[in-house]
Amino acid sequence: MRIGELSRRTGVNAHQLRYYEAQGLLEPARGANGYREYDEGALLRVRQIRHLLGAGLSSEDIAYLLPCATGEAPTLVGCPELLAAMRSRLRQLDDRLASLAQSRDALADYIEAAERVGGESYPPLGLTQPA
Repeated sequence: MRIGELSRRTGVNAHQLRYYEAQGLLEPARGANGYREYDEGALLRVRQIRHLLGAGLSSEDIAYLLPCATGEAPTLVGCPELLAAMRSRLRQLDDRLASLAQSRDALADYIEAAERVGGESYPPLGLTQPA
């Protein structure tokens, strides 16, 4: 099938499919006319890629994981290298979540303090603006 049909059958636009190819995630054959030709296995591969992207994995992570993927969801074979890569990615996500939580708490504190000062006027009472 050509890229347009793969796009229609997977719901992934052709631009994204070409990106997956550039990242080494999809490997179409080339017809005599130079057009990309995908086999039926590309349908499963695109679905796997979409699921793994949804898990927050980068295309680089996915390129590493795909050889261990089976099924649409997909299921990943738990070899030590694969588990180490996924644990590393999970730690990165946990670090980002902690950083976001810290930023959220700081912002909430600023809002709470501003609400305590209250008032409808600016600058707040007791504070003067520079001349």
